[in-house]
Amino acid sequence: MIKHIVLNLSLGTREDSAIDYAVSLARVFDARLAGIALVYEDVPVVLGDGMSAQWVGGIEELRKEVEGAAKTAIARFEQLARDAGLAADSRSVHTSFANTGEAFGRMARRFDLSVVRQAEPKSGRSDNLIIAAALFDAGRPVLVVPRARREPARFDRMMICWDGSRSAARAVADALPFLRRAKAIDLVTIGEPTEGDEMPGFNIVEHLRCHGLEATEKRIAAPDTDVPHTILTQAASSAADLIVMGGYGHSRLREFVLGGATRGVLAEMSIPALLSH
Repeated sequence: MIKHIVLNLSLGTREDSAIDYAVSLARVFDARLAGIALVYEDVPVVLGDGMSAQWVGGIEELRKEVEGAAKTAIARFEQLARDAGLAADSRSVHTSFANTGEAFGRMARRFDLSVVRQAEPKSGRSDNLIIAAALFDAGRPVLVVPRARREPARFDRMMICWDGSRSAARAVADALPFLRRAKAIDLVTIGEPTEGDEMPGFNIVEHLRCHGLEATEKRIAAPDTDVPHTILTQAASSAADLIVMGGYGHSRLREFVLGGATRGVLAEMSIPALLSH
């Protein structure tokens, strides 16, 4: 069951699509919603080496600007939650840029689901750090909302990306509250199946059937295919409302880095994606 959701509030964004989506999502599940604004204490680090000289004497002004952006994001979140009649909480959390992901990941462990906005392309923002932390550190699923998303949450048609992996299995289990609301479920496998991976009576379609869910299998046997592009093309052609997939990555000095397929989907997605690890 989804009864407690945490949302990362993007700062300095005029229209944060994730707020509207999270509010509609909380209404669907009659869930309590928490909005978290992460405020960097080390503002110059965010600006990077290209910080102009005029900022040297204006760091305090910039800190106030960041604080103001957090207050604006929280105010918009609280207004939308009130208008929707939701039970909601909000707060700003001060942290360093380097610890942004860790801070959000720790908080997300206390919720059923975290919601994060898709990262801006070619930016130094911490969105990808937060997505990675929510995915690898929280022990909970993360739902990533496309930047340009305008429609509310709906789950009439779902698409599961299945490759028989541990992460894919975890994603299917975490997605059950969503899948139960679907009118149609597509289970998409890309590439050839591993020998012995699927056996009669012991396959993922039968598992879903035991939960009262009917899924249509679609196998794309293309050995040299661009996996992220294929996933997104299939999701668009089937008019999927949500993509369900395992989130992949590897650890580099205790910092998880998103794998190629996961990174590719998150970079180009136009449909919300539920990821688990």
